Amino acid sequence: MSMAALIRSRPLSVLFYVVLAAVAAAAQASNNNNVTSDEEYWVERTEAARSRNRAAYVSDPMATTNRFNVDALRATTRRALARYNGLCMATNPIDRCWRCRANWAADRKRLAQCARGFGHKTVGGTAGKLYVVTDPSDDEMIIPRKGTLRHAVIQERPLWIVFARDMVIRLRQELIVTSNKTIDGRGAQVHIVFAQITLQNVHDVILHNLHIHDAKAHSGGMIRDSKRHYGLRTRSDGDGISVLSSSNVWIDHVSMSSCADGLIDVVNGSTAITVSNSHFTRHDHVMLFGASNDNPQDEAMQITVAFNHFGRGLVQRMPRCRYGFFHVVNNDYTHWLMYAIGGNKNPTIISQGNRFIAPDDPNAKEVTKREYTPYKDYKEWVWKSQGNVMMNGAFFNESGGQNERKYDKFDFIPAKHGRYVGQLTRFAGPLKCIVGQPC
Repeated sequence: MSMAALIRSRPLSVLFYVVLAAVAAAAQASNNNNVTSDEEYWVERTEAARSRNRAAYVSDPMATTNRFNVDALRATTRRALARYNGLCMATNPIDRCWRCRANWAADRKRLAQCARGFGHKTVGGTAGKLYVVTDPSDDEMIIPRKGTLRHAVIQERPLWIVFARDMVIRLRQELIVTSNKTIDGRGAQVHIVFAQITLQNVHDVILHNLHIHDAKAHSGGMIRDSKRHYGLRTRSDGDGISVLSSSNVWIDHVSMSSCADGLIDVVNGSTAITVSNSHFTRHDHVMLFGASNDNPQDEAMQITVAFNHFGRGLVQRMPRCRYGFFHVVNNDYTHWLMYAIGGNKNPTIISQGNRFIAPDDPNAKEVTKREYTPYKDYKEWVWKSQGNVMMNGAFFNESGGQNERKYDKFDFIPAKHGRYVGQLTRFAGPLKCIVGQPC
């Protein structure tokens, strides 16, 4: 190339690099703005969620506990049960509220009237339309395809989500659910696998009649969490269901097993939650209620665990609790390898009307475990046992308590006794509901 040609080309080369540098700077600025906008979005959602969580907290948890027990006692009298014969035998107050009605499919939203315990105000998608999931695929994280579960759960309006047929939904990333949603698997056998269901900074979510299993940890990526927002998500742990800073959540008639981390994790000040009528198998860390010793916002956590079957292949944490108030009532603990109920950081645990069948291992007979806490520190924690059935050498180590108040037998309305647990939990897990028949 001649010197003249070189001289003529240099301005063009300089201009090219100037333009390239400007484009790069604009892209970097755009990225910085997106990060800032994303952070502001989550800060705003977190603050709104904390306000709702405070409103959902009840100042007298024993009133909620006693009301649950009264409902169970009324629903399970011999006369009440005698009303339900033939195709349907509803054996606890939640199921009696809806299961024996042949028109359940035409009146699906009646289910929202049936929650009990701390999650009893959960309305899910009652105020919305039905959304029918017709497509089990999960290919698009940013613009989900219409008819998929991911497209349904990101909508910012109440929805009652149902399924057109039996399906296996293989999630590619965590499924982030917005507020006022019911995911209702009745009338189909619906399996949700390979990634967790995440409830973060939301309220009024019902998960019902689902098989949730084999969730894996994922490295994250760009995922849509609502109709108006998507952003970069960090690693998800592979819980079955992860509840973060949320309130009014009801998990009912699900089966869960074999996830990478916990089956159900409830953290970051979440409250007003009921887990009921569910079947848990083949897992180590079953339920974690409060993830950190350094998170005192979990003092507002209030959870009911009722009418569940803790079955084969379970090891521990059914649940493990930090801070908070936990009513563990009328559950059937037929298997554990280490312990059933544990905790630290001074949780209040009221265990009523459960059946505990200890393993044969002589070192694993104790139902309870205080994690990393000496007796002198936990002796005032309120852990109470009433009306439980202890089998094969099981025993519950009670304590308490000079907590916020002292609980004794006069505070409690007794639950249905543990000897009836087999009946109360008979239909734990997803039901095989047929349209036009009692479920």
